[in-house]
Amino acid sequence: MTGAVITITIILIVVGGITASVVAYFRLQRHRADAVAMAHYRKLAEEATAQYQVVQDSLERLDERLQSIDGLLRSVG
Repeated sequence: MTGAVITITIILIVVGGITASVVAYFRLQRHRADAVAMAHYRKLAEEATAQYQVVQDSLERLDERLQSIDGLLRSVG
């Protein structure tokens, strides 16, 4: 009887260890996928910020040109 209990206990410990290892492996894989996605989002945010700066610079140049045209029109009229 004790031999059967010891055998069942050992089998349960081994199965529990294997189960814990498999769960930990898939958690790690999910974490890696999340890290890759976050890196992609970070890259997109950096690109969006750079594009925003380009648009902002263009708008500032356009505003300067409009002010010079406005000044020209006021001087003529």
